[in-house]
Amino acid sequence: MVLLKYGQKELGAGSGRCGPPNNSPRPRLARELLRGICRPGQLVLLSEIASEYQLDESSVLEVFGEFQSLGMVTLSGKSTAIIHTPNPKEMQEAFEVRAALEEIGGRAAAPALKGNTRKLQSELDIMRAAARDLNLDCYAEHDVRFHRSILQAAQNDVLLRVWDALAFDLRIRATIEKVTKNLPEVVESHQPIVDALQRGQGREAGLLLRNHIETFLEFLKKSESDSGAHRAIRNDLENAKDVQNAFFPQKGIAIPGLTCATFYKPVQSIGGDYYDFLPLEPDRWGMAIGDVSGKGIGAALLMASLQASLKARALHPHSDLSELIGDVNRLVHESSPVHFFASLFYAEYQPTTRMLRYVNAGHNPPMVLRWSEGKCEVFTLETDGTPVGMLEDTEYTSASFQLETGDVLVAYTDGITETENPSEDMWGQERLKNLLCGSCGETPQQIIRQILDELSVFAKTKPQRDDMTVLVARVRNDG
Repeated sequence: MVLLKYGQKELGAGSGRCGPPNNSPRPRLARELLRGICRPGQLVLLSEIASEYQLDESSVLEVFGEFQSLGMVTLSGKSTAIIHTPNPKEMQEAFEVRAALEEIGGRAAAPALKGNTRKLQSELDIMRAAARDLNLDCYAEHDVRFHRSILQAAQNDVLLRVWDALAFDLRIRATIEKVTKNLPEVVESHQPIVDALQRGQGREAGLLLRNHIETFLEFLKKSESDSGAHRAIRNDLENAKDVQNAFFPQKGIAIPGLTCATFYKPVQSIGGDYYDFLPLEPDRWGMAIGDVSGKGIGAALLMASLQASLKARALHPHSDLSELIGDVNRLVHESSPVHFFASLFYAEYQPTTRMLRYVNAGHNPPMVLRWSEGKCEVFTLETDGTPVGMLEDTEYTSASFQLETGDVLVAYTDGITETENPSEDMWGQERLKNLLCGSCGETPQQIIRQILDELSVFAKTKPQRDDMTVLVARVRNDG
């Protein structure tokens, strides 16, 4: 397994699963340089390095030349080199460029990869095995193969030249060890990319690629913050978590005629799922649940923007929910980067009539469960409309549903239905529906507990991959 070749050169021999970490001299020298075997400012003789690693001096010179492109060494002629501390800011700026680069590549590659992603899936499966074994050399090799394959499928020589000029093959290897504790999440964020390319969805694949790299960069920045100079950042993140928690309704929300319960668990310290209850005039209540694209700080910021935009519109007099959500869409679109958007289900409930009016903007359809004569009937709440913030001028449609005493409304984000088990099967909407149909007579809190218990049994040891939110409301007979 040759670790240091990049550009148009081979990345490794064969494409099968990796064996133990490669301990041959050249890759070992590369790994140890990346991991800081030499002190910053140290002057090294290339002849001594060649002797220690049993390499000829031309191979050592090539290795150091590649690392000079990352600013990690400075060559002095062909005999000596000075070791430097890698510049985190420069590395982070390079990954920001990479995010834009791969978004373009993913969009362009989709037609060529539609129905033709076996190679990408194979690379991902090898990355999963490497991550489980903590074989970082193997992981980095196949991560490079995965992303470069997409750029090659895009058939855009400019993208490949930029990739090579910024030495991303080396940068991936230089940074992978820094995100070891987040590696399972990094690995799994590749699967939605493969799925979108398999369907030929270029826009979605591009956005997912950008989000994958920005999430990786977030983890990289977090690892750099382990030094004392960055402890303040961690404190700020904790403060951000407290601030975000304040966005959510406080316990004890009392909606006439309804018994409500909620559950929220982000995959990181802060997340992009959203739910809210809004007291409206006259005699109405707003209920919202949403899921922002991406995770972490960026998603949380857009979540806050979405909440503020929805609240600002909903609290003013209005009669048409489709126009209301259209206004929210324009506000979010104007205030968000192009790669951020959010699915949203918004409903207004009138306790005196038990009428529920709603708009579904690309969100998982909530379910209404109704039991009669021992049978459970399930209604799904869907309308036309793309996620908010995705397109500037989207038209939305509204609908109404007449609730009855005993009905149960269940709204959720895809972190629930897309929970995976170790075999990578998703829990899915059908399992959720079957569980809910068996919950006749249960309280909303008991229903949520059943969902979480079933997810825990199903997932076993598989870590959470996405933010998870559930909202359950049962119609009482006193409204």
